[in-house]
Amino acid sequence: MIVYIGRRILISLITLFGITLITFLVIQMAPGDPAQMQTLAIADAAVSKRVYEQLREYYELDKPLLVQYGLWIRRVLTGDFGNSFHDQQKVSVKIREAFWPTISVALLSLFLTYIVAIPIGVYSAAAQGGLFDRTMSIFVYVLYSIPSYVTGMLLIFFVGVKLGVPFVGMRSDGYDDLTSLGKFIDVARHYVMITLSFSLANLAYYSRFARQNLLEVVRQDYIRTARAKGLSENVVIWKHAFVNSLIPLITLMSLTFPFILSGSVILETMFNWPGLGRLFFDSVMRRDYPTIMALNFITAVLVLVITLISDLAYGVVDPRVSYGR
Repeated sequence: MIVYIGRRILISLITLFGITLITFLVIQMAPGDPAQMQTLAIADAAVSKRVYEQLREYYELDKPLLVQYGLWIRRVLTGDFGNSFHDQQKVSVKIREAFWPTISVALLSLFLTYIVAIPIGVYSAAAQGGLFDRTMSIFVYVLYSIPSYVTGMLLIFFVGVKLGVPFVGMRSDGYDDLTSLGKFIDVARHYVMITLSFSLANLAYYSRFARQNLLEVVRQDYIRTARAKGLSENVVIWKHAFVNSLIPLITLMSLTFPFILSGSVILETMFNWPGLGRLFFDSVMRRDYPTIMALNFITAVLVLVITLISDLAYGVVDPRVSYGR
């Protein structure tokens, strides 16, 4: 196990290096740079050019690309992501403020997806071809065919506008004047719309995935043996079949989490949610290189860590899994 973890960490570090290098080169290839963005409003061409050159020197953009990347690596190794080119605020502070709004929605979405989708998938498999299975198949296929941003717009219109559920930001105006209970309720109401937008498409996919994996497991010989012993159908499905279908679900969770983080760019901008997705979108629009690099770095680390944890979890749900060579 220790050798396996060490090998995975080494591979992850190499992968992380490749991700950051590619990200750095891609953002440098984008048209415009921070100095240009900040001098667009200067009418005098001579003054604009002089300020532009001064800003490029100040931001170290006049140095060769590999030198710039090396300087960034050196700062990251000391735990410093630098200052934002947009407002000179510490990048680490901006990310810390935006981290919890995004991660909390992601965790709530995954939790909601699991507690709803897995029972739907299990009961659909147990009653294959029945009314429940056919009804849920139609329902989840419709959900899966609708992009999350379209779902978000529909929720905004039918739930936000029609029913008055808040859908802008994380808090209402006058939040500071509320009681502690009032503040909790206000924030909880703001979580409803964006969490549902993330969850509905995942709900469809997870339920179909759980159903298909369970159908494959229930065809195994040991399931027929369990039924032959006279065990109840609930015990056969949940204790024997479902437990042995967990590995693909764990893999899917490790793949879904980064999808939620990447999908947050669109949804957080739609709902004006103060998370990593909206911060990333604003940073790209402003050519804020330090913030873009830091966000990609942190997202890559999260994905690699979650993937490693999911691989280690295989051994918990299935003792037959070996971590040897």
